Amino acid sequence: MSDTLYHGTRFRTFNLIDDFNREALYIEIDTSLRAPHVVRILERLKTQGRCPETIRVDNGPEFLSEEFRRWCRDNGVIIRYIQPGKPNQNAYIERFNRTYRNEVLNLYLFRSLDEVREITGRWLMEYNDQRPHDALDGMPPSLYAKQVVENSTFEMCA
Repeated sequence: MSDTLYHGTRFRTFNLIDDFNREALYIEIDTSLRAPHVVRILERLKTQGRCPETIRVDNGPEFLSEEFRRWCRDNGVIIRYIQPGKPNQNAYIERFNRTYRNEVLNLYLFRSLDEVREITGRWLMEYNDQRPHDALDGMPPSLYAKQVVENSTFEMCA
């Protein structure tokens, strides 16, 4: 996604969600988000034990780059590219992006990237830990994930 600060500087966001429980794993905010930046984010998630098995992305240059594809290959992550012009093939993130735009980006005139990051961080905590989601039986993503793990008969791998 992209938006503009009050004084005209454009910025982008890289929004990463878990399709399973709708948890917003990360929102990176910067003036440019090239492949090395995306790889650093994924590497950070990997060190936290949150490396995805599959990642669904559009055909942006950051996702078509050799660096991104190599990282995915080296980490056993399957890349699922959506067809150009078919955002409905990535419906969960499109829905999330609309919510984030309506509840954060459209509500503020940001003066700095730090302000965008701070407001986004507070919103993410509320979104993941407090907000009920209809698709999750009225539970917030963090509680839903915890309940599913506690009730699962599958062993968790380290």
